[in-house]
Amino acid sequence: MDADELADRFGLGRAVALSDGSVARGKQGEVWRLETVDGAWAVKVPFHETDEGAMDPSTRFQEAAVAGGVPAPVVRRTTAGGIFARVGGRQVRVYGWVDLGRPDPGLDPGLVGAAIAAVHRAGPPTDGPVDPWYTEPIGAEGWDGLVERLDAAGAPFAGRLAALRDELVALEAWLRPPANVRTCHRDLWADNVLPTAQGGICVIDWENSGPGDPGHELACALFEFGRSDPGRARALMSAYAAAGGPATVTEPGDFTMLIAQLGHIVEIAATDWLEPNLRNPDRAGAEAWIRETLDEPHTRDVLDALLRTVRP
Repeated sequence: MDADELADRFGLGRAVALSDGSVARGKQGEVWRLETVDGAWAVKVPFHETDEGAMDPSTRFQEAAVAGGVPAPVVRRTTAGGIFARVGGRQVRVYGWVDLGRPDPGLDPGLVGAAIAAVHRAGPPTDGPVDPWYTEPIGAEGWDGLVERLDAAGAPFAGRLAALRDELVALEAWLRPPANVRTCHRDLWADNVLPTAQGGICVIDWENSGPGDPGHELACALFEFGRSDPGRARALMSAYAAAGGPATVTEPGDFTMLIAQLGHIVEIAATDWLEPNLRNPDRAGAEAWIRETLDEPHTRDVLDALLRTVRP
């Protein structure tokens, strides 16, 4: 990529330096760092090209969230007002640079709760359909088939997944349709709610934003950042409520997004291990992804304990 062309297309001021390659890599793309006389910028290069129209709702949501006080990178559009530009034959988009730390589920729960409340305040009600990724089960047959394929391929974690199979199936009985659909971030895991060098937090990766139940999303964050620590769970919920968050977590069905999403993540991580690809080009990455669930499973006992802690 050419630094001058990047700076020109997005109106970033005179280019000073562009990183020699990506400085960060996620499941959907990689990030380069561009420095100009106006500041530093994150240049995101998706692995698969994305339609501008498809990204417009999530981009507008991020812009509204930032305007509403959510700590998140500022979207920088092209000089023509677009989201993407083609530079050096690659589709790119640009954000303001934020110095981020590594994922940490032990982040200050008060900061996390307040940030999620701000996200939910920015999300307007919508009648759009909720993607099955956030609501639908894998099912007993699906889990059985996946375990069988992994075992046949000699996956080192196949036995652990087989041991967890009954729990995963039982959890899917908790799934309930979303009752209060608004625009949500839908990916508020520790990978995307990160510490900053200045001591705050930053919510990144808004591309998956869309219709969802904020209570279901809040339950995801409650598990991710609370786990088995009642004090952290209560602190997150208290901060969320104090910041005007509109949702609550009161019943097993509120964990629908958590159960469905983690189920699908395990499924695609296992599939990536069987068939490496751009998202996980080697088996080590896919195995690490699936072990996140195997090492700290979201069992009914764990989720029940969280409910008892935060239920009004």
